[in-house]
Amino acid sequence: MSLRSTGSDHIPAATLTVARAAFPKGSMAIRIRDELGVLFRDEDFAEGFSAQGRPALSPARLALVSILQFGEGLSDRQAAEAVRARIDWKYALGLELTDPGFDYSVLSEFRDRLIAGSLEQRLLDAVLERAMTAGLLRAGGRQRTDSTHVLMAVRTMNRLEQAHETVRAALNALAAAAPDWLRSQAEAGWFDRYAARIEDYRLPKNKNERIQLGHEIGADGRGVLGAVYSETAPRWLRDIPAVQTLRHVWIQQYVTIDGHLRWRTPDEMPPATHRQISPYDLDARTGIKRDTHWDGYKVHLSETCDTDSPHLITHVITAPSPGNDYEATDQVHEALASRALTPAVHLADKGYMSAHNLVRAERQGIELVGPMMPDNAWQTAEGNGFAVSDFTINWDDRLMICPQGATSRAWTKDIDRGGTPVTRVRFSTRDCTPCPSRELCTRGAKGRQITLRHRDEHEALQRARQAQSTDEWQQRYAQRAGVEGTIAQGIKGFGLRRSRYRGIAKTHLQHLLIAVAMNLTRLDAWLTGTPLAQTRISHFAALRPVA
Repeated sequence: MSLRSTGSDHIPAATLTVARAAFPKGSMAIRIRDELGVLFRDEDFAEGFSAQGRPALSPARLALVSILQFGEGLSDRQAAEAVRARIDWKYALGLELTDPGFDYSVLSEFRDRLIAGSLEQRLLDAVLERAMTAGLLRAGGRQRTDSTHVLMAVRTMNRLEQAHETVRAALNALAAAAPDWLRSQAEAGWFDRYAARIEDYRLPKNKNERIQLGHEIGADGRGVLGAVYSETAPRWLRDIPAVQTLRHVWIQQYVTIDGHLRWRTPDEMPPATHRQISPYDLDARTGIKRDTHWDGYKVHLSETCDTDSPHLITHVITAPSPGNDYEATDQVHEALASRALTPAVHLADKGYMSAHNLVRAERQGIELVGPMMPDNAWQTAEGNGFAVSDFTINWDDRLMICPQGATSRAWTKDIDRGGTPVTRVRFSTRDCTPCPSRELCTRGAKGRQITLRHRDEHEALQRARQAQSTDEWQQRYAQRAGVEGTIAQGIKGFGLRRSRYRGIAKTHLQHLLIAVAMNLTRLDAWLTGTPLAQTRISHFAALRPVA
């Protein structure tokens, strides 16, 4: 389809008159159109449309429809109906009252085009640019970041169910692609076991029977793969995605020893970052955070938090569930810098903090504020030992001096198990063995050994640990708690915690649409003078003694 101009800068006279009469106090859609004007231009999405072919619906209008849709939690059918029936939507879109709208399937096609053209980020960027032009968003100031888990759209399965459904998905794909070939290869038992979904069967409760069923499914899967990879089979069958998924899952779930196929034990399974958990969502992974276990993804939201401007979401990351939060810190800073929205102060929780991130942020002009992991050495934990911070370090001369005055004897560059360059410092056994404070310093048979990070990281870590013990730091860091309200708003009001779609690309697009919808809601609240909601406290909880 080709792109065509829409002229959406103009609101038809009849639409304007009826909207003013029907909404004398306005609505969010009307106020956003009046205050921010046209949010999107068709040219913003030109890469997703060809220059030839049948004229397409305005992508600028479809973008706004998608945002309004997620702002109200509507399905595609409901959103298409709102375009036809809602006066305030027609006003925001610049449509005639007689405009018939479009078929709901257009919205799904539009989302696919956004993902195929890598255009989804422009939805958020366009709104942020409008807010900056209106003086409601600026660089500098404070921002804060937090994450929450996101449940995948498909049903969670145990290992037995996953194995069964993976074989069934492969058979269905082969039946659609090469029915005659599969008819000649299929075993009679396959039709009994894989004609219906696993939940339509009554699985055995006995552990040994379940293991036996797992072995039978494993043999069936190996039989399907053997047929597909045989010399007589068409080679293109191997490239079918469901067949590739079957091959990967069988590598992860089963092992062949002396010709016998068996389940892998939990210790033999690949790490969660690589282990597929459903044949219907290949990107979803299992995540664990304290006592919470989930199958799906993780979303990181960053927002401004200055008191003299609306709190707007500035960046969204959708990541696999097992990912560490501290890996997202650099991504947030780089993305904000590319949009000229670098904060002066970035508030984050412990998961985003590391000595590496402190140094990187400082080099970008950002003060990263958050609690650092404490020194877990026993000397620090017991409170009366000699911690690393008690030693004097002479970086230029590559020496350390212990609290008792002894000087280190070895200063060696090394790489730790995580691949990070470190320095190993060792004190002489002749100094440590007769030392009267030895029990406060080392319990090893040899002299004290200390591992140091790079100088910049070590000094940044020590400064941060010292600062976070002060009341002033605690008062500054208290501003971070507000981002939890943003997470709660996204979950309760916009469906942030459950994906509507399969795959990380579509789930990320959903999160961007939710973020833009939340921003429009917050801009509308700011423009109308609506104050921030107060934290809810029950009458009984309010009686809790201060002490």
